[in-house]
Amino acid sequence: MNDTTMKGRKFTGATRAPKTYETNRTCAAKDCDTRLSRYNRREWCYTHAPTKYPRLRGRIVKADA
Repeated sequence: MNDTTMKGRKFTGATRAPKTYETNRTCAAKDCDTRLSRYNRREWCYTHAPTKYPRLRGRIVKADA
């Protein structure tokens, strides 16, 4: 019988802490009181964030006006 046991070692490298932003921030949209996460780098909440279209290779995506 062949021994197929895999061996490894524990990852011991230091992990980088996630980047944080100011606390108690609110959405930049008018009349929106949504508090943003300290890990959210944007100025808007998910509901009011501008639409971003992914880059599609070989195709042109037209944004709705």
